Amino acid sequence: MLEDLEYRGLVYQVTDREGLQKKLESERVVLYCGFDPTADSLHIGSLLPILCLKRFQLAGHHSIALVGGGTGLIGDPSGRSTERSLNTADTVAQWTSSLQRQLSRFLDFELADNPAKLVSNYDWLAPLDAISFLRDVGKNFTVNYMLAKDSVDSRLANGISFTEFSYMILQAYDFHKLHQEHNCSLQLGGSDQWGNITAGLDLIGKMGGGDAFGITMPLVTKSDGKKFGKSESGAIWLDRSKTSAYQFYQFWINTDDQDVVKFLKYFTFLTREQIAELEKEVQERPEKRVAQRELAREVTRIVHGQEAVESAENITQALFSGEVTKLNEEELVEALQDMPTTVLEDQPETGIIDLLVAVKAAPSRRQAKQDIESGAVYVNGERVSGIDSTIGPDQRLHGKYAVLRRGKKNYYLVKFQ
Repeated sequence: MLEDLEYRGLVYQVTDREGLQKKLESERVVLYCGFDPTADSLHIGSLLPILCLKRFQLAGHHSIALVGGGTGLIGDPSGRSTERSLNTADTVAQWTSSLQRQLSRFLDFELADNPAKLVSNYDWLAPLDAISFLRDVGKNFTVNYMLAKDSVDSRLANGISFTEFSYMILQAYDFHKLHQEHNCSLQLGGSDQWGNITAGLDLIGKMGGGDAFGITMPLVTKSDGKKFGKSESGAIWLDRSKTSAYQFYQFWINTDDQDVVKFLKYFTFLTREQIAELEKEVQERPEKRVAQRELAREVTRIVHGQEAVESAENITQALFSGEVTKLNEEELVEALQDMPTTVLEDQPETGIIDLLVAVKAAPSRRQAKQDIESGAVYVNGERVSGIDSTIGPDQRLHGKYAVLRRGKKNYYLVKFQ
């Protein structure tokens, strides 16, 4: 298990590698990773630890996904230069439920012999009273110890509230609680969680002892220096209503040649042999983008299912060929949701020149005429033949849409209502 994680580049830091290796070889290990509800959906930055939990479950170990219903009310200072905005208890509770539903798509909580577990740390943090927490837990941490952690030290120049300063102790208590109640001996986290994870190991040692280990995964970076998980339209979410399956698929298919093999190792369950073949394709036939298509298919299937893969590929082919009439209504809207959209009042006929100006595909009627005469304008995939052409109800897709294209890539969606 550990060797496979290292092959995939998923181990950034590990405590007592030799001891963890022996434990993984000799028994089924209980492990966990935490996800704080800072929004109503996780994004692809969270996909790496989610899939690591899944890898452990598939290998026969016991995975626990912890949603921070309690710590989400506090705010993790790790990796941030400023304080987080505190959300209301109701908002955090709603987001906790959303994340729990989302995680159930990746981990099997009903597997007969090895079900994953889903917990919220609100269940044990909320009942704590301040005096007991300070006496029984807080006494195990010196201020000097906490100040030395990167998550705190990096914030000292700009200031850190006592609230976020205490976050480390709360996460350490999570590890202790899971170790105590579920025999959990391994915590996974991003590289920015190293200080919190080692604090948990120290607390376990002081409050009863027992084997415990930590693994951090690398920060995912792109070769061009741009932040991973962002597109021109914003973050790439795991919720299909926030990032469509087509947008999700396109994000992966646009992966740079220098990143694609790394991402195949990170985000897919392909074998070493399969990845080696795809790496060969990148080296010998990069223009074919075989590895990118396989990456897009695999990750979209994992997150959204096989039907989403087929739909995304159908949309991609339709836009490439201009045959948008083959798309169903949902696919049409999904394909063009990032394109300029204009809503027009329903009317019997609309002149193509007026339409080009209305959707701002042309800055003037004169330019619109020139574009039509040069053969650069298409409606629903068909080239417009003359400047007097009109669009009537019988030409609308699904009774209410028209897709305009000027040139090869400039799409405009018109909705009549």
